[in-house]
Amino acid sequence: AQTSQGEPGDGIAAQDGPGAESSGPGQEKTAETTPAAQETQGPSQADESIPQPQVAAHGAALYNATTGQFLYTKNGDTQYYPASITKLMTALLVAENCDLNETVTFSATATTNLEAGAVSLNLTEGDQLTVEQCLYGLLLKSANEIGNALAEHVAGSNQAFAEMMNAKAASLGCTNTHFTNPHGLNDPNHYTTAHDMALIGQAALANDTVRKVASTLNYEFPATKKSGARTLTMGHKMLNPNDSRYYPGIIGGKTGYTSKAGNTLVTVVEQNGTRLVAVIMKSSSTHYTDTKALLDYGFQVAAK
Repeated sequence: AQTSQGEPGDGIAAQDGPGAESSGPGQEKTAETTPAAQETQGPSQADESIPQPQVAAHGAALYNATTGQFLYTKNGDTQYYPASITKLMTALLVAENCDLNETVTFSATATTNLEAGAVSLNLTEGDQLTVEQCLYGLLLKSANEIGNALAEHVAGSNQAFAEMMNAKAASLGCTNTHFTNPHGLNDPNHYTTAHDMALIGQAALANDTVRKVASTLNYEFPATKKSGARTLTMGHKMLNPNDSRYYPGIIGGKTGYTSKAGNTLVTVVEQNGTRLVAVIMKSSSTHYTDTKALLDYGFQVAAK
């Protein structure tokens, strides 16, 4: 039986249709029929004794944040839809520009400007939360209206916030990324690459506030106008020690899913002084096994 590819906290509900395929923006630039030709190793890591990781996803990158070197990419510069891994950039900008105790007031625009099936915490016009509460709703539940409200709180509008996102991406060395919104719901002009998301993921998880939120398993979210208090649970399965997909040394990360993006995943792990960032783009439910393959390979290379 085919299970739903969307996970809680991915940003879009499973009714978006896991089987729907779409070539993301710019994918025609890279022939995905020959992904092996796109695979690369870092120049000093060509150790033939360590087999290359087997990655089923269309795009992937493994970045050694300790040395600043990419250890592996697969279609690393091909543009894909990121889905909710976008929210790592949103969280980073919020953490850099806000006090956690500031009050975020939800507008009608923030709470209604969502596509069908988009994950939500059922917030409505006039609801108020602190920035800190919003960040937990953003990264654990992947609530899209929270992304909108944070963007409005920081920049006044989604468009103005997207300009901040693009400027930040450029400052981090991203060259094939363009954001149009703070949540990652489908937009033909909202795209990134595995390479660029590794740089964004590293920067986001290097931020103390983002790291604290993105490594939290459960959070008590307060009552709002339409809903009582509830417990939010982290969507990234590799963070849960009781899950078979748990990965030792994990610092944090973010899941994503839409029908057009497929499964996307950013994972940051540190072992023995080496910090790795693994990115999976456009996967069909192989995002965790692909990530484990990348991380296992990276730590083998680092141990040489």
